[in-house]
Amino acid sequence: MSLQGPGTRLGLSSVAVAVGVAAAAGAAQLGVGYGLGVFSWVPTVHGGDEAAWLASLAWTVWISALSVVLGAVVADRVGRPTVQSSTAVRVLRRAALSIAAALGGLVVVALTAVPARVAERADTFAPHLIVGGYAIAGVLLGLFVAVAALIARSIAANVLATGGWLWLLAVTAVADGIAAGRDSVVAQLGSWPVTTDGPWFRSVYLPGAAIAGVAAVLIGFLAALPAARRRDAQAGVALSGAAGPALVAVAYLLAAPKLTGALPEQLSAYLVAPYAVFAGLLGSVLALVLCGPRRPRPVPAAAEPVPPQYTGWDAVPAPAVPAQTGPDRSATDKDVSAKDAAAKPAAAKDSAAKPAQGRASVAKAAQATAEKSADEPTTGTPVGTGDAVSPAADAPSPKQPRKKR
Repeated sequence: MSLQGPGTRLGLSSVAVAVGVAAAAGAAQLGVGYGLGVFSWVPTVHGGDEAAWLASLAWTVWISALSVVLGAVVADRVGRPTVQSSTAVRVLRRAALSIAAALGGLVVVALTAVPARVAERADTFAPHLIVGGYAIAGVLLGLFVAVAALIARSIAANVLATGGWLWLLAVTAVADGIAAGRDSVVAQLGSWPVTTDGPWFRSVYLPGAAIAGVAAVLIGFLAALPAARRRDAQAGVALSGAAGPALVAVAYLLAAPKLTGALPEQLSAYLVAPYAVFAGLLGSVLALVLCGPRRPRPVPAAAEPVPPQYTGWDAVPAPAVPAQTGPDRSATDKDVSAKDAAAKPAAAKDSAAKPAQGRASVAKAAQATAEKSADEPTTGTPVGTGDAVSPAADAPSPKQPRKKR
């Protein structure tokens, strides 16, 4: 059965990958934690009192949530669609992978509840039920974070990078205690006691706070940097820096809402966790500002292509064309206006002389016609003229010139 059409690889195989990876990730983390003594339910371990109990609960929430996110992300990368799909199909796909990873993360419930039966608690007769409830809370928390991680790749990168950093810090803290010859104690989630005597500032361990803050800023910046360069959604890139630290802060809040019976180092880790969220947010926003999308620069107009020219050894160089300077238009316009002004009086004289010349020619033609008619006989018709009409009768009448208005 497949949730997408042909050309995709989302089916039962991807769901199986999500379940298997989440279960394997939870079992591996618990194995490392139990083996190195990062957390323990056994009361005979030094420090296995209220502080160890709270630290182990915080680790349980974190491990179960991180296992779910890791399973969903790996299954999404393995079974990524090869064709474009609709929004509804993508939503169904992400929901299916997240639920499958949550089912795989339930392995953490069994692997923590069963060892917790040996814990001795004065406030409850069934500590394994409390531990199992915290593991289920971590699975549900990881389910929501997994959906966000599948939507924004920068969130997934931040959560996974934060998980790697926390485990590196815990292993370093345990190794440092062994090298110093100290008794094995549980490690706080996201805290490393670099020194034994401070410095402190109002119940805050300053070296641990500095490490947590700087790590949150760097992880937030480096995890959001590739997404900012890929031009991913700006909201997801900006909020990605707070994903991992927020998961740690919620784990602390669920483990010890009242902070009763906590060690000074543990109390410092509880107080620093919310500030680490803002530090991670600062790193992701900084990556978006430095490498985010900017306004495109205006593209200059392309120059006209130059036709190819022959450049062989026998090529004749083109003759140099001297630069031609155009005539001064102002001077030309002045000359034209001066010529027009000089031509206007001459045109007026010609127009005044033409009517006079016309009247003189008409008068001469009329006089010549009258003299010719006087010389010819008045009676009879000349021989050879036939029915010819007298020129005096056909002489055109002189046209009178029009009066000027």
